[in-house]
Parts: sequence; C-alpha cells; structure tokens
Amino acid sequence: MFGPKAAHAWFAATALVALVGLVVQISVTAGANAGRFTSPASRVGNLFCFFTIDSNLLVGVTSLLLALNLSHPSALFRVLRLDGVVGIIVTGVVFQVALANLHHLTGSALVADTLLHKVSPILCVLGWLVFGPRGTLTAKIAGWSLVFPLAWLATTLIRGAIINYYPYPFVDAGTLGYGRVSLNCVLVGVLFTALAFGALGLDRALAKRQPTA
Repeated sequence: MFGPKAAHAWFAATALVALVGLVVQISVTAGANAGRFTSPASRVGNLFCFFTIDSNLLVGVTSLLLALNLSHPSALFRVLRLDGVVGIIVTGVVFQVALANLHHLTGSALVADTLLHKVSPILCVLGWLVFGPRGTLTAKIAGWSLVFPLAWLATTLIRGAIINYYPYPFVDAGTLGYGRVSLNCVLVGVLFTALAFGALGLDRALAKRQPTA
C-alpha cells in the first residue's frame, strides 16, 4: 500500500519529533534550578537516567537511520530497533498510568513532554506497524532486547543508592524500600518481556501479509 518514499518520510518525521523533543528537554533541564542538583551538567546527567529519554534516543537514532536508508540488517540494529519500539510503548503506558498528573508543565517543558511522551510513541508504533521493516525479528533478538531494560534498572538502582537520586517514584528505593521497588521492577520487566515477544509474534504475522517497506 505504501512505498519506500512514504516509509522514509514517516521515519524522518519520527526521528525529528524524538530528537527535537530531546533537545528541548535538555535545554529546559539545563536552564532549570532543581533542588540540590544546581549545576547544568548534573541536571543533564540525571536527565539521561530517565527511561523516557533513553527510549526516545533509541527511537530517534534508529528512525533516522531508516529514513536515510542507512540501517544495517545486523543483530545489533535489530535489537536496538526493537528496544526503541518496545521502550517507547512502555514509556507511553507508564506515563499515562503513573506519571501524567504528577507535574503541571507549561511552555517549553510542556512541548518537550508532549513530544517525548505522546507524539513520539504514537509515530513510532504506527510507523513500525505500517512500515516495519518486517521479518527482522527472532526469539534471540527479542531475548537480547531485554538487556536494555535490565541494564537501565541496575544502573538506576546502583546510582540512586550512591547519590540518592531516582528518576521515577516507583524505583525510589529510599522512599519505598527495596522490596516494593523490586516488585515494581518485576512488573515493568514482565511488561517489557511481553511486549518484546508480542512484537515478535506480530512481526511474523504481518510479514506474511505485507512486504518490507
């Protein structure tokens, strides 16, 4: 139904939204005066602990490579592409369920929030459903994609224990305790695993019905 030009244009739009959202968010964070993290470098460093930021970075980079026809059919690219798609779904779901009403944002902060939590997830997921690329996923790729969320959780908890900073309330071990945080991590891990292997099954089904864009 759609040709390569339409696919490349969609991927380009997705990359633009994700990367512009990241640039705006970095600018907002660097210019803010948030608590004890008073230096712009420390605030931006904390920013990259957010799963939202990391997922959008994966979406932006992989979508840009697809838009420029520079993607490579390597296992690494396929893992990163799947991590971007699944990660951005988790970002959208967790944001709407647990985080949407925590802050009242205006101006540039609202723009970044909208691009990163709403527009980017919608464009990425629709782009993957419509344009693929199809037939690139295997059980091994889905399994390797779990390294990303596990590494993020481990880094977040270790770093948080050292500097007492956690990007999200549900991983704040200082407030909730490690028992409750462990349960929350298991739930997020189960969601990520289900989505990764669900994407594998859906990719195989769609590959039988449509060509790779």
